[in-house]
Amino acid sequence: MMFVNLPVSDLERSRAYFGELGFAFNDVFSDSNAASLVINEQAIVMLLARPFFSTFVSKPVADDSCVEVAVALSADSRDEVDALVDKALALGGSPVREPQDEGFMYGRSFYDLDGHLWELIWMDPAAVA
Repeated sequence: MMFVNLPVSDLERSRAYFGELGFAFNDVFSDSNAASLVINEQAIVMLLARPFFSTFVSKPVADDSCVEVAVALSADSRDEVDALVDKALALGGSPVREPQDEGFMYGRSFYDLDGHLWELIWMDPAAVA
């Protein structure tokens, strides 16, 4: 399994944002300091309140003035990429750049409410084979 830990300034606001995007949460691993956002059975994003996140690191915690990681997710179709990114932007996310269309691969990106970079990518299954 993979766990990505992201610091957030307002845990409830972030949880509501990702919930509106259609993501589920595992409440067994969520509390007032953390929300366990389920990407799939093998990938979890832990949204951690900034002060709690800082207890796990010895360096300063990145803020929204820089990008510390790009979280990239695959999508089943170009339409799924567009639908999720359009909704993320409508809910308060920020655009990153124009869509990247390589024909066999299509991707779009957005910054979430805390400035974390999320990328959605669709790749033509025939091109992968």
